[in-house]
Amino acid sequence: MYDSFFFWTVLVLVFLLAGLVKGVTGMGLPTVAMGLMGLLMSPAEAVAMLLMPSLVTNVWQCASGGHALPLLRRFWPMLLAIALATTFGMGVLVYADPTKTGFALGVALLLYALYALLAPSVQVPARWERLLSPVIGLLTGLITGATGVFVMPAVPYLQALNLDKDALVQMLGLSFTISTLALGAGLYWQGAWQLGLFGVSSWAIAPALAGMWLGQLLRARISAKRFKQIFLVFLSLLGLQLALGPWL
Repeated sequence: MYDSFFFWTVLVLVFLLAGLVKGVTGMGLPTVAMGLMGLLMSPAEAVAMLLMPSLVTNVWQCASGGHALPLLRRFWPMLLAIALATTFGMGVLVYADPTKTGFALGVALLLYALYALLAPSVQVPARWERLLSPVIGLLTGLITGATGVFVMPAVPYLQALNLDKDALVQMLGLSFTISTLALGAGLYWQGAWQLGLFGVSSWAIAPALAGMWLGQLLRARISAKRFKQIFLVFLSLLGLQLALGPWL
């Protein structure tokens, strides 16, 4: 499959679109890539495909701004929990029935899209942060290990802390970078790491960066809020397709 013209065309288009979404909204590359590649292959293979473009784009995101060290000091329990739970939870994604993991991926995408569309106004009191951060990290890591999607519940939680806009973007980059590294470590730990897939993933970096660049240009010309709404509707339909796949 990996040497066909169809596969490479799909790979370029998927990561171009995923990068464009990230360029406009600041997030969404792994979510879009997992959802679309999950239509063609097992979630474990889809994870291997997104590792390099996700890592490069998220390192870029978390390196911009001057909040990295304060954020690391503040959120290290959450990030450590994400890393450990993702790494050791990858057995679900690697060894479970692909039909079941595809269903779980679809449910995760659908729940995230519905949550973001409804946009409930939630605030987390500062006094709860020390207790909640490692719990949120653990839950995020378990969901990531089972589905390859690392937005829930970390993204809503971080948004509820009322971080400064720049700090929030950088913290999301840190969280996504840790999740991506943990996914790679989990694949290696479970014996599912394939050098060939690493090479294919590296080729996806270029379209992902091109998509980000186009997304940043597009962000200046359209309503980011309207674009996000369209993206979330698309994501909810994609999640529904994956979740219902075993019965269609």
